[in-house]
Amino acid sequence: MSITRRIRNPALEFGRYFVVSLIALAVDVSMLMAMARFMHYLWAASLGFVLGAITSYWLAIRWAFRHRRLAAYPRAEFLAYSLVGILSLGINNLVIFVAVEYLALALLASKAVAAGATFAFNFGVRKFVLFRK
Repeated sequence: MSITRRIRNPALEFGRYFVVSLIALAVDVSMLMAMARFMHYLWAASLGFVLGAITSYWLAIRWAFRHRRLAAYPRAEFLAYSLVGILSLGINNLVIFVAVEYLALALLASKAVAAGATFAFNFGVRKFVLFRK
């Protein structure tokens, strides 16, 4: 079976997106933990999230998804990807804030909860809006 045919499999795309998300999460968390020493944790969370989102976009269009609805319009594609990311950033920071301030969780544990909350949202919306026929 050719690789093109295998990538059409939704489970394979989900698996690839999961790997992409893990790599982006590593970038995100690394930046968050490094920068939280020097700035407010929500600013650090935002910076890490943006760098993780850029990593995610680059890997998603090159490896995770076979079909790109807006491939002929890369700026529009990146804008749409970023708009989903902005919504996700809001979810991310809200979850981190509530977890740190009201649940007294450590920053890293709060980020883990936020990552779980944003993963399904990101995959579903991005797959529906950007990466389907």
